[in-house]
Amino acid sequence: MNRWENLVKKPAPLLSKDFGPLSGIRVLLNGSVVAAPFAATMFSDFGAEVIALERPKVKGDSARHQKPQLVSGDRHISGSWAQNARNKLSFTLETNLKKVPEAKEIFLSLIKECDVWIENMVWIEKLGITDEMLLEVNPKLVICHVSGFGTPKFGGTPQYLARACYDPLAQAESGWCLLQGFPDKPPYYAQQYIGDYLSGLFAFSGCLMALREVERSGKGQIIDSTLCEAYMRVMDDNYAIWSKMGIQKQRQGVKQSTYQPAGIFPTKDGKFINLGTYGKGPYEKVIKAFGFDLDKYSYEKAGGSAEALQSETGKELDQKFNDYFMSHTAKEAIDVLLENGLGAAVIKDCKDVMEDPHWQERGDWLTYKDETLQDDVTVYGFTPKLSATPGEVWRGAPSLGEDTEKIMIKLLDYTKEEVDALKGKGVID
Repeated sequence: MNRWENLVKKPAPLLSKDFGPLSGIRVLLNGSVVAAPFAATMFSDFGAEVIALERPKVKGDSARHQKPQLVSGDRHISGSWAQNARNKLSFTLETNLKKVPEAKEIFLSLIKECDVWIENMVWIEKLGITDEMLLEVNPKLVICHVSGFGTPKFGGTPQYLARACYDPLAQAESGWCLLQGFPDKPPYYAQQYIGDYLSGLFAFSGCLMALREVERSGKGQIIDSTLCEAYMRVMDDNYAIWSKMGIQKQRQGVKQSTYQPAGIFPTKDGKFINLGTYGKGPYEKVIKAFGFDLDKYSYEKAGGSAEALQSETGKELDQKFNDYFMSHTAKEAIDVLLENGLGAAVIKDCKDVMEDPHWQERGDWLTYKDETLQDDVTVYGFTPKLSATPGEVWRGAPSLGEDTEKIMIKLLDYTKEEVDALKGKGVID
């Protein structure tokens, strides 16, 4: 009999704090930068017990090593790790189950103890892991695969399924990239791993839906979340317009082509304001607020259509808007715009955002001790906000393998002697 077959599942939380709406759920993560770990972060932020498996031979999740690094004395760690690995438990395990039979026993024991398994390794079958094997061990398991193009169970061509992917490639494949940048320049791609975070959020929501089905039927299932399809899902009306009308939207830079004022305007003090005034009402408000002649620059003549914008009056008005912003500071201009109920914002840097009293009063910034640095870090807090069961940080991001021994003994029923022997073989660290 396999060792895992003798395990009696221990309720969560066993190794983490009891808080939040997801308390009682245990998640196992096999993943690195960024999507699958972020899905797990959403679980850990709101009370689930999350065990992150890290391979000891490659010094853990590559997110730990991203640059620039946070530094404290002779210790260092990436900001991404400090932000997104909070509340997680770090378990170092060699996950090539074909080569390391002892690792397979440990891994399947973890699967039996968990409610959700999230991975973005893609090549899991090469490691000796199959969905069928895991569901046999734990029929209630929710399995979530996060990838660039999908997994075979949900269809697709072998050529695509085998392709490597990262965020900018997903932007290109989905059509998102074509819409970014200026019409007279090559397409650009959005920064900051948007697709990774989007696909992580879709993975998280899929897991919650599947857990609801486990409550109803007692049966687990498989979820497939991809970077490409995450972008495709948030492409608004693009596919509908193309399929019905044959219209392909194109990039237009920072200004709208069919109404004004709308776009990014530099100000007197070297900052920028993003302004959008769609519709006749907002248009007339901004004309009056800036003291322009509404009869001369009516919505119909100068602001409400592509033809109006290209007319001499429309071009003259565009210049007046630019002149207005260049003769005022960002604060002077934004105060006028907001006093008149117009949609506008100063383009801010991190300092501006973090010092804004509005976001401070909403509790958006948290300070806690990072376990690797052994020093405080200040990071973004929680979205969404819940009134009765809010997110919480009970511990900063773990150091590599910080919880391995504790998990082996308390959760999987290994003895200290067995743990030491497995460490000696390099199975765990």
